[in-house]
Amino acid sequence: MEPMFSPALHRQRHQFVIDFVKRNKPKKVVDLGCSECSLLKQLKFHREIELLVGVDIDGAKVKKKMHGLAPMSTDYLQPSNDQLCIELYQGSITQRDARLRGFDLVTSIELIEHLTLADVERFSEVVFGYMTPVAVIVSTPNSEFNPLFPRLAGFRHSDHKFEWTRAEFKSWALKVCLDYGYEVEFTGVGQAPLDQQERVGFCSQIGVFHRLGGREVYNMLYCDDAEDVFSYTLLYSKNYPSLHDNNILRRVLATEVLYWAEKLRIRWVEEKTGERYNAYTLCQAEGEGEECHRASEQHLEVEEKQTATGGAAMKNLMEPQEVEDEQLFWTDGQGQQESCKLHRCVSVPLAVLWSCCPKVSALSGSLSNLRQLLMDDPDVKLSQDGSAVLLNYQEQGTKKKKKKDHGALEDSGYAEVRQCSLSVDPEEDWDANV
Repeated sequence: MEPMFSPALHRQRHQFVIDFVKRNKPKKVVDLGCSECSLLKQLKFHREIELLVGVDIDGAKVKKKMHGLAPMSTDYLQPSNDQLCIELYQGSITQRDARLRGFDLVTSIELIEHLTLADVERFSEVVFGYMTPVAVIVSTPNSEFNPLFPRLAGFRHSDHKFEWTRAEFKSWALKVCLDYGYEVEFTGVGQAPLDQQERVGFCSQIGVFHRLGGREVYNMLYCDDAEDVFSYTLLYSKNYPSLHDNNILRRVLATEVLYWAEKLRIRWVEEKTGERYNAYTLCQAEGEGEECHRASEQHLEVEEKQTATGGAAMKNLMEPQEVEDEQLFWTDGQGQQESCKLHRCVSVPLAVLWSCCPKVSALSGSLSNLRQLLMDDPDVKLSQDGSAVLLNYQEQGTKKKKKKDHGALEDSGYAEVRQCSLSVDPEEDWDANV
């Protein structure tokens, strides 16, 4: 059979779901009959989704492709502020499972035609009556379109139990709405030639169901005394790295602090100027300009006022200091501590880092949070009062620093990253040629 659609019909169906997700931004999405997870692999990039679930009765088919849903290396190196959990289950969509209740969106793409008519009734009861999602997208072949396919005899796939006309699909959908409190709009993908569109309709007909009353109605229904049932088998579960994880937030923040503190130290060494001019120059070098300069000046004034009561004098900003070994230890490339009675170091106040570096301030939220988050980090050396980052006065060397960074990456668990497969196999025999 020669291809008739561009893009391919199964891609148009998936794009329909993706467009719906972009418009409505559901947080919890489940794809029933997820097969080889091709739709899920596209939806995982839409980070408004916090929980993405796939269900299929064929566990072997799911296992074959499920590792393509694993986080990529960039997800670990640059964790998102958004949360994402992916779960895959083996089970029949005619059976109840409490873990799938209360989702924002349920998709059933070219699935119901694989069920017997008796199972379609159970499908309706489970999806609309028990799971009670806010929205449901159901697509199924439109049998009125079939005569336009040359050499097609019978159904489009050998496993199809039926293929509905538009009237039959509409009759089923309206009964679902009446029984379970939904409204539906009809559309589709895969257009016929212009002169036959009205006569045959779309190749794949789609019903988009919306619960009457939306989320508020569900919240009342979910408080019933229905017994929790867990009939599905969990095959895969993965939490994507996120800044909501406090350990990940600390690692990312420490990396940013050390990076910017080192840039400030290098710039200070290069400039060899007074502290006020130096602070302004550093801000200018990173594109912050007058705003950062004013923040640094204000902090200078505050710190200088504190000098009389024993506060650290900001006039020592970026000045080399001698620190006793109880306060500061340097680590060699093999991880062995080296100490001597005194070390020369450069003090970089946290207030300057927080004022001059937007990402540091965004990650920490406040100067006190910044200090607290860095307090127990083994890679960040703070002054005795916790107000500044201490760096070795002399450069440690690029090679040694890279070794240390690499070690930190391994310790954090980021070194083991599965690569996502980019291959997508056709969903079904007929679609492969359409």
